[in-house]
Amino acid sequence: MSDPIVALFSFIGLLTASAFFVAAEFAIFSARRAQIEPRAEAGSKPAQLTIKGMENVSLIVATCQLGITICALLILIVVEPSVQQLLKGPLYALGFGEDATYATSFVIALAVVTFLHVLLGEMVPKNIAFSIPERAALVLVPIAYGLSLVLKPVVVVLNGMANGVLRLFGVKAVNETNSAYTLDQVENIVEHSTREGVLIDATGAIGNTFEFTDKKVQDILVPIENLITFNLDVTPREIEQAVAKHGFSRYLILNDSGEIEGYLHLKDVIDSDEEEADEPVERKLLRTVKSIGGTVELEDALALMKRDRQHLMANFNDDGKPVGLLFLEDILEELVGEVQDATRRD
Repeated sequence: MSDPIVALFSFIGLLTASAFFVAAEFAIFSARRAQIEPRAEAGSKPAQLTIKGMENVSLIVATCQLGITICALLILIVVEPSVQQLLKGPLYALGFGEDATYATSFVIALAVVTFLHVLLGEMVPKNIAFSIPERAALVLVPIAYGLSLVLKPVVVVLNGMANGVLRLFGVKAVNETNSAYTLDQVENIVEHSTREGVLIDATGAIGNTFEFTDKKVQDILVPIENLITFNLDVTPREIEQAVAKHGFSRYLILNDSGEIEGYLHLKDVIDSDEEEADEPVERKLLRTVKSIGGTVELEDALALMKRDRQHLMANFNDDGKPVGLLFLEDILEELVGEVQDATRRD
């Protein structure tokens, strides 16, 4: 095999290696971990290795940087002189002198090699990693992670030096990628997409979600004086009549001191026979009303109600007196718009 053929195959091999390291470096940053984790949990080995790579991003990036640098140096040391040598014959034939031939062949060889290296070894793989980040990461990051383990002693030393320089400038090194968006970033993306017509939020549900995160229990609390309440001697018939009149399915029960004893749901008394219809409801039928602070954020309140399987919770003042009730449907209305009690009349 002649020297030009060796140089050509060396150049192709080094360009391929450089492209791999560049694509792997950009893929590990552009891929979304949330898209890869389900595959890892399902048992995909490439996905599991990709997650490990994302958890050791500093090591992976250092390996890729080292690989890119070595490829670039080898291209200049091995390939560029061979290309320059190939150009000398045609330049001599064109009448160039020895000095002019050397200078011209050097400039042309350097320009061609650099152009191809930048184009095929860096720009193209970078764009591929940005275009299909998850697929690129699943293919490239596991290989890069394996190489980083092999080269770990060298990489750790170089990485330690780099982190030492960062510490001199008061910068903390990070070893794990963060591909999540902040709430403000997502809100800006939604606003921009809506303005451009890419996203349509006809119901307002998406916009309501961002406002929802800023609200607290006290913002949507229903004051106790606005509620329809009954005392402890309420009968099933009175509850049924209240449902027919007002359309609500849940009613708060207070004692003589105005303290909450619990609440009744329509289905707690709907099966009462004729004899029991006009008798006070049994205390054991009362459902417990749990308390919640007024400054609790709505998303936390929703999680709390879901965990405890509560449809309503009460807020109390410093004296232990009920201030108002928080209803599950009121929280949901903040997200999706008006939600009515199934029994409520229009």
